[in-house]
Amino acid sequence: MQLDIKGTELEITQELRTYAEKRLEPLWRFVKRYETNGETHMFVEIARTTKHHKKGNVFYAEATMALPKAVLRAEAEAPDSRAAIDTLKDILKREMKKYKEKNLWKT
Repeated sequence: MQLDIKGTELEITQELRTYAEKRLEPLWRFVKRYETNGETHMFVEIARTTKHHKKGNVFYAEATMALPKAVLRAEAEAPDSRAAIDTLKDILKREMKKYKEKNLWKT
């Protein structure tokens, strides 16, 4: 699985990139069975958003992953970029478990 990280309104430092890779790496075991040559891509966008009804920095993390017969997508918002990544990981984990259970019943 390949991980692509993009920053919007935010510079992705090496420290933040390493943190995101470290937190999202355990999810790769869920998709290992669906790939043969590492062709699965996960696109992650980390952004700083500002909306009029929130104060201070609000960070947004979004991930998209294409699997056979499905596209998994997750979004998370938090006051810290690391917290947004952690929440994103939890949401993706739930989505991957649903995908796995759904496909086990079909085979």
